[in-house]
Amino acid sequence: MAGPAMQQPSFLLANLKIDSTTKPFLQCCQELVKIIDDYPAKELHLIFPWLVESVFGSLDGVIVGWNLRFLQACSNQYNIVMDFLNPSGPMMKLVYKLQAEDYKYEIPVSFLPGPVKVSIQEGVLPDCPLLNNKLHFPLSGLQTLSLALNPFEYYMFMFASSLITPKNYSLGQHVSSLDSAYFVLVDTYLKYFLPTEGSVPPSPFTNKRGSVSPPAPRAPSVPFAGYGTHSTSLLKRHISHQPSVTADPAAQEIWRSEALLQVFVEMWLHHYSLEMYQKLQSPQLALLQYRLSMSSMPCQPLTTPGSGTLDTYQEPFTPTEEHVLVVRLLVKHLHAFSCSLKPEQVSSSAHSHTSPLEELKRVVVHRFVQQKLYVFLQHCFGHWPLDASFRVVLETWLSYIQPWRYTGEKTNPQTDQNKGVPEKWSLFVQENLLMYTKLFQGFLNRVVRTDLVNVKNALMVFRVAKVFAQPNLSEMIQKGEQLFLEPEHVLHHRQHRCFLSPGHGGSFLSARQPVVTDRVFRVKSHVYGLEGQDCQYKQMFGTELRGTVLKLIQIIDQARQTAKKISDQSAEVAANNSFMSWFGMGSPDLNYTFNGGEVDDTGACVKTHEFLERSLDYLCQIFRLNAGQLSQLMATLGSGQDDGNSKQLPDSVQGEKGLILTDLGRMQVINGLRRFEIEYQGDPELQPIRSYENAILVRLFFKISSLVNERFGGHMDALCSRSDFLGQLGRHYLASPEAAADGRSPETRVTAERNRRPRLSLRMLASYRTLLMLLLLYLFGALFSSGPMSSTLLILTGGFLYGLLSCPVWR
Repeated sequence: MAGPAMQQPSFLLANLKIDSTTKPFLQCCQELVKIIDDYPAKELHLIFPWLVESVFGSLDGVIVGWNLRFLQACSNQYNIVMDFLNPSGPMMKLVYKLQAEDYKYEIPVSFLPGPVKVSIQEGVLPDCPLLNNKLHFPLSGLQTLSLALNPFEYYMFMFASSLITPKNYSLGQHVSSLDSAYFVLVDTYLKYFLPTEGSVPPSPFTNKRGSVSPPAPRAPSVPFAGYGTHSTSLLKRHISHQPSVTADPAAQEIWRSEALLQVFVEMWLHHYSLEMYQKLQSPQLALLQYRLSMSSMPCQPLTTPGSGTLDTYQEPFTPTEEHVLVVRLLVKHLHAFSCSLKPEQVSSSAHSHTSPLEELKRVVVHRFVQQKLYVFLQHCFGHWPLDASFRVVLETWLSYIQPWRYTGEKTNPQTDQNKGVPEKWSLFVQENLLMYTKLFQGFLNRVVRTDLVNVKNALMVFRVAKVFAQPNLSEMIQKGEQLFLEPEHVLHHRQHRCFLSPGHGGSFLSARQPVVTDRVFRVKSHVYGLEGQDCQYKQMFGTELRGTVLKLIQIIDQARQTAKKISDQSAEVAANNSFMSWFGMGSPDLNYTFNGGEVDDTGACVKTHEFLERSLDYLCQIFRLNAGQLSQLMATLGSGQDDGNSKQLPDSVQGEKGLILTDLGRMQVINGLRRFEIEYQGDPELQPIRSYENAILVRLFFKISSLVNERFGGHMDALCSRSDFLGQLGRHYLASPEAAADGRSPETRVTAERNRRPRLSLRMLASYRTLLMLLLLYLFGALFSSGPMSSTLLILTGGFLYGLLSCPVWR
């Protein structure tokens, strides 16, 4: 590359595009580092959007970028990429260099998450802190709206969107893991901008005023339904009259932390259905604020969005496993970040003595993550497939509801389980009540439709039961439900307090609201804020849910018995194979034995029935079921079972097209308690050729049999219709053995009658086993000097006598 004095900016961008396709990756990165160091911000400004798009890919997915999601540590480019994109690396240096000059970069609104995009296009400003003071209104209308982001926000936006943007990857690139470059970068950025120890490193560049201004404080949401002449002026007036930015040194310390967090949350968690979106933007929130916010301090009222503007919207979003893994990483780090709050700051109420970073730690989970994560998890619980891949969603949920695991203290899992949940976390449990109760109910609805004989599904039930069985946790949840169910009339006799709605306020430093001291108000504001004031709350420890839990216990016990039986059979097979292997006769198929083991929390290998046994114990602890109640429940279950008779048909009803499984029948099939016998019910002569049959002989004997049956079919019918000894003998030799229906499988009458017609079948002679037996008989006859004709006559005579003795007339 030529030096900065030799080139114009347009030539610089053109040369970079050419070099990116012709030069090696390492050389391109080295030249980019030199350009970032040597060129001024005015010239770097023009190459910044292209460079970011080249790294993370385009928003429409056409440009793939550097494939960070599929770049593994074993790749030669891995270290080069990580050094270039490190928070202290050249790319971030370019971001800070442009940030100091107040450049802006536009993002079309069409690339925002679905609910935000449709809301803006319909003319309603959503409650999204990231949009504060950043909407750019063109003259062409709302459909071409864009966001004007500063360099740091633009970089993080492109980085976050690359996780959820579908891209056309080439074959062989669909492998990703927790050590991919993207996952490691997310973890690195979180630790750098949201440090658990120390403070955020300052920016190496400053603007002309000597500081980098933080984002503007958030003003209350103002709807702009319609886009006529009057609305346009109101829009512009609304944007132009936003509160001015003050150069607050305290805010400058953490504005990058807040911006990164807002981008990550909005891009990764702001996806849900129309029903949920309308619930979160519901006018009931404003009504609830009027009912519960009786504070004397001035608080601007919320304006209700125009009703009916989003009736046609539905978000067709399904997160991937990789997406959920990144969300879990975010949740775990935010808990660690929040738990790193100094003890003296937790107990102190004088906010003036706390640093902005410590104040952010105090409110980060509740203000930034709680609402959208709840909606995200609820969406996953309702739409994720009923398979073992749900484990990533489950662990994300369990990570959020156990913040005490991320306090930084080293504890033994077994000791921690017996120790229980510290009392100081009761407020967190109550302020996140729906995370425990509503999602637990959603999990129950999934479990009762899941194959619990599968060890991975059994492990998920065990994980949830173990978490909720921690001492003190069920009592905390029950206390939260009692606070929520406190009668309404009691609230009017309390002193007026300000209702704190989650999600309001862009920068928490700009518009602090007094903390609610009454836990009743905290719980009610949490539930109403997420479910609406007209929600029908179902208690986790109520009678309705208790019935579902008892049903689950029955299913778990049935699955446990089935898994135990399979495990015992597998052990017997393994022992037999071990013995026969001494003689070289063991089964070569390693999959013949049932491997029902999975590693638990302690690292020990546990079998399926053991997971289910522990799950039963934990569920009894959670819902306080004593041994007598459990024994009675199991006895009731045993009286309704078939005593292990798996040959009995599953519970079903007769329909127009055959048997239809009932809900009980589905449960029996899923858990292996009963099953249909899978049998060939067509013409036995036309069934597929087996591996133990000779294909040529099967076809040959079928043609011979068909000719004989076609020519002598009438004589066979007449013979078999006789009631004397010859009739009995004819029915024994000519009637099909498959004709005897056992009633275990549904079979049409036409098929049964056709199979019962007397006919000659020579197919058994095409079996390798029969051929081997005939060969041995001929060899045995040769030892006694018997010729082929004599041996054939003896074999036919022996077969006739055997059939004569086994004929029903002698029984």
